[in-house]
Amino acid sequence: MEVKQSNKSDISSAQAVLLGALAPGVNNPTWNTIKSAFVMLGLCLAVMLGLAFSASDSWLILHVAFLLLIAATLFLLLSWFLAQTGLVSVEHQMREMDLMPNDLKGQAKKAN
Repeated sequence: MEVKQSNKSDISSAQAVLLGALAPGVNNPTWNTIKSAFVMLGLCLAVMLGLAFSASDSWLILHVAFLLLIAATLFLLLSWFLAQTGLVSVEHQMREMDLMPNDLKGQAKKAN
């Protein structure tokens, strides 16, 4: 009786993000975390911009608008870069860091 065990189900999203931070390439859970962080950053900067408009301080409006421009540019450049390079699977990152159990390494090599 052969039991095929999926290694993907054994890894939580938090472990996949940590693995994405340490291994070469970007996996899907890490990219989703980065996107959500940029959405929260954009919301915070938008609220700050609204408060700056209500304070009628032109220097503060200019400063926060520039920060918003920097954040949007960084997100667009990251999106473009990942569109060019592509995402890496969590299993591939585990193989790169030699974290995959020996019996699963043979199955992964046969799949490629």
